[in-house]
Formats: sequence, structure tokens, C-alpha cells
Amino acid sequence: MPQTDPARLTADLIRCPSVTPEEGGALVLLEKLLSAAGFDCTRTDRGEVSNLFARWGAKGHAKTFGFNGHTDVVPLGDEAAWTMPPFGAEEKDGFMYGRGATDMKSGVAAFAAAAVDFVKETPPDGAIILTITGDEEGDAEDGTTALLDYMDREGEKMSVCLVGEPTCPDEMGEMIKIGRRGSLTAWFTVTGVQGHSAYPHRANNPLNAMARLMDRLASHELDQGTEHFDASTLAVVTIDTGNTATNVIPAQSRATVNIRFNDAHTGASLTEWLQDEADKVAAEFGLEIAVQVKISGESFITPPGPLSDLVAEAVEAETGRKPELSTTGGTSDARFVKDHCPVVEFGLVGKTMHQVDERVEVAQVHQLKAIYTRILQDYFTKV
Repeated sequence: MPQTDPARLTADLIRCPSVTPEEGGALVLLEKLLSAAGFDCTRTDRGEVSNLFARWGAKGHAKTFGFNGHTDVVPLGDEAAWTMPPFGAEEKDGFMYGRGATDMKSGVAAFAAAAVDFVKETPPDGAIILTITGDEEGDAEDGTTALLDYMDREGEKMSVCLVGEPTCPDEMGEMIKIGRRGSLTAWFTVTGVQGHSAYPHRANNPLNAMARLMDRLASHELDQGTEHFDASTLAVVTIDTGNTATNVIPAQSRATVNIRFNDAHTGASLTEWLQDEADKVAAEFGLEIAVQVKISGESFITPPGPLSDLVAEAVEAETGRKPELSTTGGTSDARFVKDHCPVVEFGLVGKTMHQVDERVEVAQVHQLKAIYTRILQDYFTKV
């Protein structure tokens, strides 16, 4: 029986210009492939976002393995800086180039190819679900969340799920993600009283208060880390006033901070702390400070156990490397899946994701398919 080539499928997906929220033909291609292999496919589009749900096997089966991934990609950046066509999927020196080559069309291609060949060759006593979104790189409000909402309505359920994001920093097989830090962004607007810089006593300079507030936040130690997480971090990412005059004290100043937090905190507890710090500085300087917060995701952990063991054993068997269980990095759609079922993440080396000349080692795409295939075999025969 002919095998599904994950590298060729990766190339076909790269050639689909699916910059968020454009579908670009990527999900159409996958739906055709999966339907031909006997998967029941449903488009769960919401708003401007395209999503694909695919299930092989009986609905509601007690043993259902899930894969999650995305086919949308970030913008190209400076297209003139690319040395290879960004949607060309051209190969050079063993690497395939193109936007999404690493993040994460290769991961989707590997788990789709593994699932297709697995159900053809050794149909399991159970079910396999693939949830693929076009909104992971965007606001992520109508992507995996829409897929999970659809599953809730229809009584679809994954027993466990593997997200195919690139997880390895440098070498194939070195890291599995068993959790992620939470992410929070806060915007501060300090409103004072505008005036002449020669008469500062007649004004109330918002920059003085903003400098004090940003220093208080940036110098505060949120924690020293927890059992499975590094210490939480706060970064001041911008302070803006827009004042080009040298003889004018401005009326307002704005700043933004981003916090990546571990399981010692929640978005709500950090929001309360930020507001409290802003209130203290506002009172000290006698002005107003408005705070706006967006929580992109809470921290979560899938404790080491059967699922991480399953994935780690397959990775070690195929790569000879025992992977580290980690919670480092940014956010991913696992933060949504964790409310549905136990979830871990494993994928390729992510060194070039979001970069100009993003590329993937072709041999590693085949290796990733082999790892995913072994995970499926072990899950349905050993777990």
C-alpha cells in the first residue's frame, strides 16, 4: 500500500498562501486527503476563520486519540529579504523553505500522514480526531475554540490530545511541552495636566508617574518559579508619549507590559496586583491612571504520567534521545485543549519559525511522521 509522503504534503501546504485569516486552500487540501481515507470531515468555520474537524472511527468512542494543529502562518515580513520563494516550498541542501515550513505545516502534514496510513494499514479499535485551525497565529478567538465548541455541541470527545507545534529548541526529540505559562498584556494610560516645561509647578507631568509605575512593576519579583515552571516574567514593551515639543509637559503617557506567568498566579490575581500598583502611584502623584488588561491564556500543566510517557517513549525509540518535559516558551492552542482533555505538545525543531527563510529539515519531517505513527500504535495497543 503506498505511503503518504509527509514532505510532499508539507510542500503542498506551504504553497497555500494561508496568512491569518486566509485559508489559502490548505484546509481544502487536507479535507480531500482525509475524506479519501475514510475520515468524516466537517468545516467548523466561524467569522473569517476556517477550521476543519475530522474523525475516523465511531463517534463517542471511549478511546479516541486527538491531534491539534494550525495551517495559518504569520506574514512574510520583508519579502525582498527572502532568498527563496516564501510560498515555493523549494528544497536546498536537505531543507525545505517557505512560510509555515516549521510553524507548523510540517507538523500538520506529519500527523495527517501518520493518521491516514495508520487507519488504512491497522484500523484501530477506537477513533482518531484531527482538529486543524486557521486562527492560531491571530487572535485565536475563532479557531481551536470554535472547534471545541463544535465538539461540545455534537458530543465529540478526545480522550487525549497531542498538539504538533515545534517544541524542540535545537535537536530533534529533545523536548516535550507538558504545560505552558499564562500570558497577560496590560495597557496603562496616565493622565496629568499639560503645561509649560519652564513652569512645571503649574502642570502635573504624567511621565513622572509613568516612570515610577513602570519601575515598580519591572523591579518586582513575581516569584522564584514552581515545581514545573520557571519564574514568571514581566517585560515593559513600550512607553509612548508622542510629545515632540521640548517646552511642553504632555497631558498623557501610555505604556504596555507583558507578563508570562506560572501556576503561582492567575490572570485575575495579576490583574488585581497591577490595578493596586497603579492606584498607589496615582494617589502618590495626584493624577489618574487607567488600566486595561487582556488575558491571552492561563498557565496550565498536564502532570507527568501516561500521556507524556507515551509520547516520550515514542520519541526516544525513533530518535535515541530522551526528551525533557518542559513548560517553556510562549502560548499555544494547548491552552484551550487542556479544558477538554489531557494534552501535551511535541513537534519539530523551531529555530527558524517566524523568520525570513523559514525552513525545515526534510528528513525530520519523515522522522516526525514515524514518531506520530508509533504514538498511535502504542496508544491503541498498549495504553
